[in-house]
Parts: sequence; C-alpha cells; structure tokens
Amino acid sequence: MRKILFSPIWAIALLGVFVWLHTINPSIIESLRLRYFDQLIVNQETVPNNIYTVNIDEEALTEYGQWPFPRGNYANIIEDLYNRGAGLVVFNVLMSEEDRSGEDELLATTLQNYPVIVNMLGTEENKNEPINPGAAIINSDYMYVIPSVPGITANVDVIEFNAVGSGIINTFPEIDGVTRRAPLVFENGGNLYPNVTMEVLRVLSGDPSFQIKLSPLGVDKLRIPQFGIIPTNESGEVWIDWSQGYNSVSLMDMPEDFGGAVVFVGTTASGITQPVATAMGSIFPHEIQASMLGTVFNESNITRNADAKAWGELAALVVSGLIIILLSYWTFIGLGVFVMTITGLIGGSIYVFTTSNVLIDGITISAMLLLVGLVQYVLRFVDEFLQKQAIKKQFAGYASPEVVRLLQENPSLVKEGMKKEVSIVFSDLRGFTPLGESFGDDVKGLTDVMNGYMDAITKPVLDANGMIIKYIGDASMHIHNAPINDPEHPKNGMKTCLRMLRAVDEFSAKLVAAGKPPVAMGAGINTGLGYIGEMGSTARHSYDILGDAVSTAARLESACKSYGVVLIVGPSTYQATKKDFFYLKLDDLAVKGKNVGLDIYTALDLSGADKAHNSSNQLSHHFMHKCYREQKFGEAITICENLKGCFNGKMDDYYDIWIERCNYMSTQKLPSDWDGIFRATTK
Repeated sequence: MRKILFSPIWAIALLGVFVWLHTINPSIIESLRLRYFDQLIVNQETVPNNIYTVNIDEEALTEYGQWPFPRGNYANIIEDLYNRGAGLVVFNVLMSEEDRSGEDELLATTLQNYPVIVNMLGTEENKNEPINPGAAIINSDYMYVIPSVPGITANVDVIEFNAVGSGIINTFPEIDGVTRRAPLVFENGGNLYPNVTMEVLRVLSGDPSFQIKLSPLGVDKLRIPQFGIIPTNESGEVWIDWSQGYNSVSLMDMPEDFGGAVVFVGTTASGITQPVATAMGSIFPHEIQASMLGTVFNESNITRNADAKAWGELAALVVSGLIIILLSYWTFIGLGVFVMTITGLIGGSIYVFTTSNVLIDGITISAMLLLVGLVQYVLRFVDEFLQKQAIKKQFAGYASPEVVRLLQENPSLVKEGMKKEVSIVFSDLRGFTPLGESFGDDVKGLTDVMNGYMDAITKPVLDANGMIIKYIGDASMHIHNAPINDPEHPKNGMKTCLRMLRAVDEFSAKLVAAGKPPVAMGAGINTGLGYIGEMGSTARHSYDILGDAVSTAARLESACKSYGVVLIVGPSTYQATKKDFFYLKLDDLAVKGKNVGLDIYTALDLSGADKAHNSSNQLSHHFMHKCYREQKFGEAITICENLKGCFNGKMDDYYDIWIERCNYMSTQKLPSDWDGIFRATTK
C-alpha cells in the first residue's frame, strides 16, 4: 500500500493531465501564456522611430469646437502638418458621411495637393466605395486563409478617391480580449484590401500594388516590390512589437519640425473613439497603427512557431517532467536539476526571444513542471519521513564557499585557460608618420605623446571591465567577457569602441592646438569563440587569446582604410547589438583566407536627434546596398551622391569609395551567379 501511495505514479498521472491540457489549450492556459509573451515584448528596450501620433484631445475640441470638425478644419490641419515637415500623414478619422458644412470639396482639394492616407473600417455591410490598390495574387483559390470582413465602410467618394491611399484599421483581439496581432491584408468580396501599415509602406515605396502568394497552409509570402518581403504568420498577421517607440503629441502642441516623420492623426478625447485593450494597456487605434508600422518597418518579426508549440514545447514538458520525477530519488541532485530546468525554460525562452524574436512558452510549462515537481517531492519527503522517521537536515543556512577573487585569488583560471565567447577589439593609430616627423629628434616628446594616446584609448577599456591583451607599437588589442564575465560584452565592446574614438578625437584636438598634426584611430570589433589563457614559452609567456574570431577582428580593423571609416563591426557583434546603436552596412566582405562573405557594418556616434534626423538616410543607405546586389550600379551611385553630406559628413569618404567601386563594376561582365561579395586579397 505504501509503495502505491508514495510511488511516482501520481506525479506521472499529473504530468499526463498537463500534457492533455497543453494539447487542448484551454483559455486559462492560453491567457497565462499570452500574458507572459506580453511581458517579454513590453520589457524590451524602446526602439526610437521617426513616427508621430498627433492626438485630437480635449484641448483640441475646446479650440476647434463640436466634433466632428468641419472638413475645412481637417484641410487646415493637414496643410499645417506638411508645413511642419511631415513626411506622410495618415488621417485616422473616418469620413463616411457628407460634411454637414459642405466642405468635402475643400478637403478633397487639399488631398490633391498633399499625400494623405485615410482609414477604412471593416463592418457588417459595405458603405461607400473603397480605394483598392490591387494585389498580384498567386494561388487565389486559397483566399480563404486571409482574415475576412463582411463589409467595408469607406470615406465618401470625393475624399476616398483624392487620398493617396486607404487602409483598413481593424484588429482582432485574442482569447482574453487583448489585441496583440493584426492582419496586414483583409478579404472582402473576393478582393484584398491592405491594412493601414501595408498602405503606408506601399505609398512610401511608390508601388501601385502589393503581392501575395498563398497556399493551403496559409500566406507563403507578402511583399511590396520596393520594400521587400514582409514576414507574417499563415494568416498574414504580424505580432505587434510594443517596444517600437513613437512620439506622441497633442494637436495643440505640435513640434515645429516633424523631420520627415510618418504622422498618424487620431482622436483621444473621451467619448469619441473607443480605446483598444493591448499589452500596453488601453490605447487608441492610431497608436496601434504607429506601433505596427515601427514593427514592420524595422523588420521586428516576432513569431510564434506552430511546430515549436505543437511539438517542441510538448516534448520539453514530457522529457523535463520525467527527468524531474526520476532524479527526485537523489534529493539534492534532483532539486538542483529541478531549479535549473525551471530557470532554463524561462531563461531560455527569454534568450530566444531576445536574440531571435521567437516566442516560446516558458511560463506555463514551468508552472506545470513546478506542480509536478512539488507533488513528487512532497511524496518523496513524506515517504522518507515515514520510513526513516527523520528528514535529512536541510541546507537552510548552508553557506557556499567564498568566491575566489578572479586572477588574484584563483590564478588557475588563467593558467589552465578556457574556451569562451568574447568580443575582441583591435585598434590602430592613424597619422603616426606625420606626427613622428613633426617631433624630429625629440624622442622624449614623441614618447610622451604616444603614452598620452595609449592612456586615452586604455581608460575606456578599463572603465568597461575589459582587458588589454597587448600593445603592438601604436596598435592595441583588448577583449570583453574574459576573464571577468560580462553578459553584455558585445554591447559594452561597442560602447568602448565609440568612447575610444571620442577620446582620440579629443586627444587629436589637443595636438592640433599645440601645433601638431592631427591623428585618428581605426578599430575593428568581432564577437566569437576564443582560446584564452597563459601562452608562450616557459621562459616568456603572457595572457593571450587565439582563434578565428581574433584574426577576423584584426582584419576588420585593417579594412577601415579601404572603406574610409574609423570602425568596422563584425556580423556577430552587430546581431547582438543592432537595436542599441546606429548602424550602417558597409559590405559583404570575404576577408583574406576566407571564401564566405561577412556582413560588415560601421556604427556612427550620433545623438538622439541626429539618429531621428538620419533615419530616412539610413533607409536610403540600406536601399543603396540592395541596388548594388541587384547590379543596379547607376542607381547605387545616385544614392551615394545624394547621401554625401548626410550623417554629419562622417560617411563621405565611404561614398566616394563606393561610387568608384560601382563605376568599376558597371564596366565588368559579371557572372550569372555573382553574389555581390567583395573578396579581399590582402590582410
């Protein structure tokens, strides 16, 4: 009887119940899962975007009078927005009835002069005739996979057909009534209509339509030719990334210059527009549109993989549950594995989302495993109490050995070495020859200056807990994440590079003030595995690092001159920090000795205002590279010429180099399989 009472059968049975619940996915479990996903998304660092919401609030109603405003007021608002530097206006005010003041024609005239996207609403019946930009549909027999609206309420014809575009604003809440996803296209009467976000992208791209490929399994591809493929789920929906920031202002307190931003105009005054429940709380439809635009525009592709949900998570639940039940017989080992499993599931789901924007359920599975583990451990402890009449003394109050201080108290960490992911930075002085010549025979003076330079580039490294590996003449090499652990070593490595560059600029200014030639610094940073420890002969050795990631970082630094920049960032560092810095792609480069190309980047040390101001230039820069890869060298040259002087002039040398390359490539007969990779022939 005791064997049955305290056997693992009860924990296994409970695990079976949870497997069943995970399979049928009742609303309470799905709601808990979705709330967890909300926290993952909301707690991300906010990404600034050149997007504004202009709110028609109570103060605006006081100024303009009774709602809805006469259409002439809308015309004045639109004209004012463009006079203030708006790049594109999205007017989230449905005008499905003729204006009581008879000012529809006045607004229509304004729409002819200023590009404005208006909104449509999916309703039960059709009202007015909506604009349909048209869509190129592959496999139209599968239109049933697209979210459908019974009818569409559009604006009155004179407004609808004078607007530059029109998009549907509907969103569909999840099982708990919270909006998290939104379709990019809707079906009505056999036709496809875009969501507002799709329409904004279409208008900005200058395309007359969009393209969609369907299959029985759902949407295969959704694209706007000039913008590219937009990742969606099988229903053509995107998961809204609420970390995509936008600037919210009142209609009565607008900035003098919108800086070419996309401006969403909508109502926030009480009683006019119903707010929508989201992970950010109740917000208004035009605010959802702003977040959605940032999501798609910045390719923040949040996904919830169906296979992972059906098989991966279920397998994790079953395997982890059985392991916990099995290892509970070794009490403390089992407890350790129990804690690590729960931590690993939650931490792993956070890591996967942070690094790849994939949503994996870590919370409900952990909760289920917690209950399974608790049941099993209660049974085990009760069984041990009955059998032994005592429970082993708990580890309450058990103190772990004091952590040996790194390097000082545990030198074996250095002597035995380690294999570890690190961020490696190489730097080199530019302009040494004229500087050295300016000192003539004054060796001490030159030595003092070089020591000052080394001090300038070393302080940022030490402040970030990095480690200087070696000085090589006027060059240096340092690493982050060894020997001191730094979970954010790519980000801190990038910060250190930018601080080193600033320090060198300040140092150079002092040299110039003293009548000496200016100097500069070139740097390369790469993230990857390295072999770290004491290296050398028995007579002479030092703390060093070896590995392919190290040689790549060195070659990135050497390539700075070839690209006319002061910093080149490797692809691994970029992927880990792309949301944290202002990046521009430089090239697809195969360094000396490699055939596989690397996407290399540079980071510009711009202020927040400069970042916002240059966001459109950043998009143009990236589009230039797309033209280059497509062998549209003339277009790439034009974009480069237009971008000279942008980014505070920091990229002008690069654009001159790139223009020269494009001119050369345009004279070459390229093979049909040309991949656009530049293969370096020197280090």
